[in-house]
Amino acid sequence: MAPENTIEHKLSATAFPEAFDVRTQWPQCSAISGRVRDQSSCGSCWTFGSTEAFNDRYCISTGDSRTIFSAEDTNACCSGRECSFSMGCNGGQPSGAWNWFTKTGVSSGADWAEYEAKDGSSCKPYSMVTCAHHVAPPAGMVACDTVPSYSTPKCTSTCSDSVYGSTHTYASDKHFAKSSYSVKGVENMQTELMLKGTLSVAFTVYDDFELYTGGVYQHVTGKSLGGHAVKMVGWGVDNGTPYWTCVNSWNDSWGEKGTFRILRGKDECGIEGSVVAGDV
Repeated sequence: MAPENTIEHKLSATAFPEAFDVRTQWPQCSAISGRVRDQSSCGSCWTFGSTEAFNDRYCISTGDSRTIFSAEDTNACCSGRECSFSMGCNGGQPSGAWNWFTKTGVSSGADWAEYEAKDGSSCKPYSMVTCAHHVAPPAGMVACDTVPSYSTPKCTSTCSDSVYGSTHTYASDKHFAKSSYSVKGVENMQTELMLKGTLSVAFTVYDDFELYTGGVYQHVTGKSLGGHAVKMVGWGVDNGTPYWTCVNSWNDSWGEKGTFRILRGKDECGIEGSVVAGDV
């Protein structure tokens, strides 16, 4: 189920600064918006691109810079018509996830390190191991291509971290968005970023994107590998080339410490064609 509303802002293009970044605009939320997470060997990019964007906007709106939203909960439980028939580790739709945030909400949930430590910091931390995506593994990390592909976790109505669950119920731990909607056009995307924060975006990945190490990405060579979803946090200009700044879910060993910049204004790889967000 796609968002019903499309946002059309009326802010003049002359009002946009040359560069903007959610992470520095709202420094009190930088620990949330600047966090680089890892989907592991699971096709759950859609859960990270949506859950993280909601998390950023939630912090911006409420001032809560401690609560980390659970990609695990979205991945396991966001399914069926309410979630645009998303399929966990087999792929899904950020628009469906945003709709799910309004209807069912998402619990807290940190990352693999917290899951492994059972540190009691959140309800459903991510249960899949952090691994190196398309780069040589740093010390202490395995390559993702050596990790068997995960199946979608079972959706449960209890917190997987028993320490956290001893003082919180899963139902009371849910956080809700007020609305979900599509955002159309470059200027509307910029306005949304400036006024409300992070966007969820999807685009086509090609062979050369996996090999990205820095700069402003533009597709040059290689075949299409399918769709990918990430969060968008800003824009800028590099030696005359306009770009968007996005945070990937391949941990900080990939790209520019886990982020990448991609050509802005030309719908590069479809990055401007499938944009969703919501009010918090």
